[in-house]
Amino acid sequence: MTTTPTDRRLRHSPEAAVGLPRWAFVPAAVGGLFVLLPLVAMATRVDWSSYWSLITSESARAALLLSLQTSAASTVVCLVLGIPMALVLARCRFPGIDLLRSLVMVPLVLPPVVGGIALLYTFGRRGLLGETLEVAGLQIAFSTTAVVLAQTFVALPFLVTSLEGALRTAGARYEVVAASLGARPTTVLRRVTLPLVWPGLLSGAVLSFARALGEFGATITFAGSLQGVTRTLPLEIYLQRETDPDAAVALSLLLVVAAVLVIAATRQGQRDRSPL
Repeated sequence: MTTTPTDRRLRHSPEAAVGLPRWAFVPAAVGGLFVLLPLVAMATRVDWSSYWSLITSESARAALLLSLQTSAASTVVCLVLGIPMALVLARCRFPGIDLLRSLVMVPLVLPPVVGGIALLYTFGRRGLLGETLEVAGLQIAFSTTAVVLAQTFVALPFLVTSLEGALRTAGARYEVVAASLGARPTTVLRRVTLPLVWPGLLSGAVLSFARALGEFGATITFAGSLQGVTRTLPLEIYLQRETDPDAAVALSLLLVVAAVLVIAATRQGQRDRSPL
């Protein structure tokens, strides 16, 4: 039996065999340039002769270290809270679940500064929970904990959305089989569900980390800007923009490179785990 070139293309890549309308490449190229050109423009403004000294200053190192630490902590919180939330949204059916899904997504559309105000009136000294926490000897606002909470507030929807989509795509047939064989719900979750949706979970975690790393509005509103305590890298960039533009550009490029490396490493890990 002979195969035609079209058959071979279809077997190798169904998407390539279908093709795209030629006009689609024009807006796609414009969109790519729209993202790329500002980054190139920023790179051309960097003072490369003093770049290393700019990004290794004491304030820059403190801000970068704090950003990495708080972003990692907020990602862990997102995983602890987000995995159960995504499971409930994807697997449960009860009155009000659509409203619950909408509320989970609210931080995606809120201006970050509004999120910071909401957190301040929740955990601040005169907030909804702040007075109780103050009596217990816990002060949340304007602390490193406040940074983690602000980052978690804006990053959590990314994990929930990514994981819920992966759960819906995977379906529940393997979980049903495992349960019919006597596996307990926790065992099904640990041995079947999470391994099955691992790429979606990993993508959600990376998106949450990247979003936390770049968080600014909620952080400065709820946590303030105290060097070594709450001044993350985006806040350091904002402050340097007024006094030392070269340092602001250098640190901005550093933040872009960090985000690109994190996302690229994750995509490579997903390809390595792909069965195709």
